[in-house]
Amino acid sequence: MIEPVSPPRVNGIDDESHIPNDLPILPLRGVVVYPMMWLPLTIGQERSIRLIESAADDSRVIGLVTSRDPEKEEPTPADLYEIGTAAVVHRLLRAPDGTIRLIVQGLERIRVTRYIQEEPFLRARVMAAVDEEEDSVEIEALSRNAQDLFRRLIQLVPHLPDELEMAAMNVEDARQLVYLIASSLRLDLADAQEILEINHVRDKLTKLNALLSKELEVLELGRKIQSEAQNEMEKMQREFYLREQLKAIQKELGEEDEQAAEVKDLEERIAKAGMPEEAQKEAKRELDRLRKMPPQAAEYGVIKTYLDWIVSLPWQQVTEDNLDIVHARQVLDEDHYDLKEIKERILEFLAVRKLRVERKGQFTLEDEHPDLIRKQREGVILCFVGPPGVGKTSLGLSIARALGRKFVRLALGGIHDEAEVRGFRRTYIGSMPGRILQMLRRVESRNPVFMLDEVDKLGRDFRGDPSAALLEVLDPEQNSEFRDHYLDVPFDLSQVIFITTANWLETIPEPLLDRMEILQLSGYTELEKVKIAQGYLIPRQLRENSLHASEVAFDEGALHRMISDHTREAGVRSLERQIGKICRKIATRAAEQGSNGNGTLPSVTIMAENLAEHLGKAKFYNEVAERTDRPGVATGLAVTAVGGDILFIEATRMAGTKGFTVTGQLGEVMKESAQAALSYVRSVSRELGVDEDFFSKSDIHLHIPAGAVPKDGPSAGVTMATALASLLTGRLVRSNVAMTGEITLRGQVLPIGGLKEKALAASRAGLDTVIMPKRNEPDLDELPDEVRQKMRFVLVESVSDVFNAALEPAGTRDHDASPDQTVVGEIAV
Repeated sequence: MIEPVSPPRVNGIDDESHIPNDLPILPLRGVVVYPMMWLPLTIGQERSIRLIESAADDSRVIGLVTSRDPEKEEPTPADLYEIGTAAVVHRLLRAPDGTIRLIVQGLERIRVTRYIQEEPFLRARVMAAVDEEEDSVEIEALSRNAQDLFRRLIQLVPHLPDELEMAAMNVEDARQLVYLIASSLRLDLADAQEILEINHVRDKLTKLNALLSKELEVLELGRKIQSEAQNEMEKMQREFYLREQLKAIQKELGEEDEQAAEVKDLEERIAKAGMPEEAQKEAKRELDRLRKMPPQAAEYGVIKTYLDWIVSLPWQQVTEDNLDIVHARQVLDEDHYDLKEIKERILEFLAVRKLRVERKGQFTLEDEHPDLIRKQREGVILCFVGPPGVGKTSLGLSIARALGRKFVRLALGGIHDEAEVRGFRRTYIGSMPGRILQMLRRVESRNPVFMLDEVDKLGRDFRGDPSAALLEVLDPEQNSEFRDHYLDVPFDLSQVIFITTANWLETIPEPLLDRMEILQLSGYTELEKVKIAQGYLIPRQLRENSLHASEVAFDEGALHRMISDHTREAGVRSLERQIGKICRKIATRAAEQGSNGNGTLPSVTIMAENLAEHLGKAKFYNEVAERTDRPGVATGLAVTAVGGDILFIEATRMAGTKGFTVTGQLGEVMKESAQAALSYVRSVSRELGVDEDFFSKSDIHLHIPAGAVPKDGPSAGVTMATALASLLTGRLVRSNVAMTGEITLRGQVLPIGGLKEKALAASRAGLDTVIMPKRNEPDLDELPDEVRQKMRFVLVESVSDVFNAALEPAGTRDHDASPDQTVVGEIAV
């Protein structure tokens, strides 16, 4: 209960305008008291209670000074402003909790000159600081402006009563108006104190008008925002009511709204899609969620997009295979020269499919040969491996044309994200299915010929391993229930013929490689390139450059010269570019000179003699004889990602003590082969006729150009051993011989891989003899007849057989150099 305390009579003060020079100071926290204003205060600190009790017994006049820091509990004189307000205590109420509530009336501004007491409460010497006033038109204008702004502010602030507006309008004293409005506003402490400290009333009004204008602008902006928000809510409510009314009207008329029409359309498409049971169940479940969800919901669009994807996939759309074997063989022969193994594999697939269709219904093979583990496989996973330009990618299109199926190609080179193959989960914004299902939807068939190009160039990083995602796609046992992360329902890929292409098998992961049927495409011989140019490349380039067949003719000798001198490659891509270059030059010349009267150009025949006029001088020439005219020369063979090739090796002997250096950016396997070759040659040095102290007085350096190209592999062994033997004995290696094979420390020659590519590389380089391991003899059946007829193959079992076949007798050629000269040879990797 609050107990009222009657204030005593004010002693010694007859006029409120008279301020004593010595006043007790009551610190205020977060509030400023103005002259002529009434204000209730609550006192709780012990020091302040003593001050009020002392003032109540004395004159009841105290000094009210605001603290600079509102958070400080007991401010010191240094924490208080200098300007305050002298006030008289009119009423005191003592609360049960010990606090005192009082009502004070401001009398006049005071300035604290110095503090004379701090205990038990603050007391200071003060002097009156009367405001400077004047009667002028400017003061009246500022006052009216303040009254108008304050009136508008009261209309915007609910907690300010209307009576306050009437009080402000009736105030005639400008000084009183300033303090009335300032005490009614929620001003910052610094702004409120600044108004009190300003001496002239004119300046006080100017500051007050600025604060009123700012506050009024903020309130009006807030009112505008609130009004717009309210209008938006009312608009949404109004639209909702209108939609509900529209639904009711459409229902009465027997019509449907937009959402119901979308749901009905999706329902019909789900029924017609022919999905399997699990996919149909999931689609219906999502459709039920869509039906119960308002179109404004954020998930509405997500579900609708999902259903659009799932109903647009080709669940039952297939193209009928053309099972005419004769037609398929004709198409494959029209598009590609040779490639017998590939064509036979496609024809086998067609033959099995034809037999299955013809015998369907007669009897069930599964009854005669039951298999409870493996499912019946329809699709095929083929992997075409070979150098660039041999027709791997275009072969896929020919297969699709021969089968009558649609064709789709996906380039895998540089793909790092697993989600590109298997899709993104629906929890992510903007998620969608993977590339596999995207392309099947685009081609509108679930049994196309699907080419995955450059599978050996897949990347791998923190986003996942795309090659691991392909394990399910390219597995005939699993891809009948392929699950994309986005759809999360099984989709049958078993009808798809997947064809992958690669230049190199070493970079393909073993689990992925195991799921594919590898078909090797080797490079072409010179004769095959001529046939391909005549049957395919020249007609295509004439068509692309708008030339008639009667206007340009290529002599066969010119094609041979073009292949040997201007393009040295496994495929025919560069050859086609050279043919196109000639056609463009002819077209340019004809455009400058004009055509005949009948609209055709003069006929031009490209001969070997005038080939340089169109292509410039030769880019390649036979350098084997030139680089093997010193002792120690051995010609070796290599297999790279672009086909077979030849490399040269350089060896030199210097004075030293058994040092051996191998350079040329070699891998560890190749370095070990070089060391094994040196060890073997040292072990048979007596049989070779080399001095026993030769190695103790010599250092040997073996260099394998080109130094910027990485090299590795064991099949360089026989070449390095032959080069070292030639260096030490001074005997030349035959300039028409190339060799390949891995060796052991016992001198055995082990089999190698890539014999066909190496033999073709030797043929392109103009060599006619190849020394090879005897255990590779079955691989000779893969060579074209042209190569087997013009080349001689020497089968060896030991390194001594290689020396006998490759080394010439000493002094056979003019350049019989001493054993310490540099040696150049070629190796196989």
